[in-house]
Amino acid sequence: MKDLKVLVIGGNGKTGRKLNKKLVDSGIETRVVSRSSEVPFDWTQPKTWAAAVEGMNAVYITFQPDLAVPGSQEAIQGFTDLAIRMGISRIVLLSGRGEIEAEKCEDIVMNSDSKWTIVRCDWFNQNFSESMFLEPILAGHVALPRSEAKIPFVDTDDIADVAYESFMDEKHIGQIYELTGPRLLTFKEVTEEIAAATKREIQFTELSFEQYNAMLRELQIPDDYIWLVDYLFTEVLDGRNAKTTDTIEKVLGRKPKDISEFIKETSATGVWNP
Repeated sequence: MKDLKVLVIGGNGKTGRKLNKKLVDSGIETRVVSRSSEVPFDWTQPKTWAAAVEGMNAVYITFQPDLAVPGSQEAIQGFTDLAIRMGISRIVLLSGRGEIEAEKCEDIVMNSDSKWTIVRCDWFNQNFSESMFLEPILAGHVALPRSEAKIPFVDTDDIADVAYESFMDEKHIGQIYELTGPRLLTFKEVTEEIAAATKREIQFTELSFEQYNAMLRELQIPDDYIWLVDYLFTEVLDGRNAKTTDTIEKVLGRKPKDISEFIKETSATGVWNP
């Protein structure tokens, strides 16, 4: 597998940057692309795709903002067709878990003339430290719908490790991996653990979907982002993913990282201290 030349789409993202480091440390040639990279890549601009693919033979696909959004299937189909024509033979796709729209994108990759692996994930631990939940935690007030939903939060370290193994060993070709953390927690329970670790008072308030959408609009969040968040909270958090898997242990030979370990490590960085 040392002959791999891996295109890492979204290589500055939560999983891409960690996967890229592991590949580079192993002597694998990579090309990290995003909208702001030296060789730019933009899912909404197909004219940028060919230059990114040129000379590479494998690709890690992450789609922004999510495979559930309208237009994702057309983009995945167009990119996959182009990639195969240009010599990509190995594809690892980061997908959603329990998302019907994401599964349609998976089908495109699985029906292509490539050696593929599908990595399905639910909510990331790092959503609390790098993206949508960080600002509310810093403000000391997390307000969300579906406070009763049990979620098997998964760590991006584990996702990157599974993606890395998928590239490095042919036994992972043709596999669909559903990754979860080791236990189910609610948003409220995670917020309480972060509050305890940081010794801060962080309030949690349950909102209705109407209240949450109104809050997002008041914050001038773009409509397409509100649509995606609404989809994730109404469709994906309906209980279909309220179970854990042992996939990470089977692939990596170790237990997945518990969110308490993530919280301990992250708290020590000071990122949750306003």
